[in-house]
Amino acid sequence: MSIDGKWNTVVKSPMGDQKSVVTFKQDGNTLTGSGEAQGNTTQLQNGKIDGNNVSWSISITSPMPMTLEFTGTVSGDSMSGNVKAGAFGSFPWSGTRA
Repeated sequence: MSIDGKWNTVVKSPMGDQKSVVTFKQDGNTLTGSGEAQGNTTQLQNGKIDGNNVSWSISITSPMPMTLEFTGTVSGDSMSGNVKAGAFGSFPWSGTRA
C-alpha cells in the first residue's frame, strides 16, 4: 500500500482544530514530504512506514518552536493516531487522502 500524495490532516489540540495538508512520498519504508499549515511549509523528518504503521516529525516555529512527533496507522484513504507536542503532551490527529 502506498500513501503517496496529499492528505488533509487535523490535530485536535487545546487551541482547537489545527488543519494542515501533508504531502507524502514513500520509498520502501522511508517517508519524505512536507506539511503545510497557516501558510508555512515544513519538511518531514524521520518519516517511516512499516505495514500500516506510520511515523514522522515536523519542526514548527508557530505558535512556538517545537518538534511535533506523529505516530499512527493507515487504513485505505484514512489515517489516525497521536502527535506528541513537546512538554504539552499528546493529542489525537486524523487524516484523509485529498
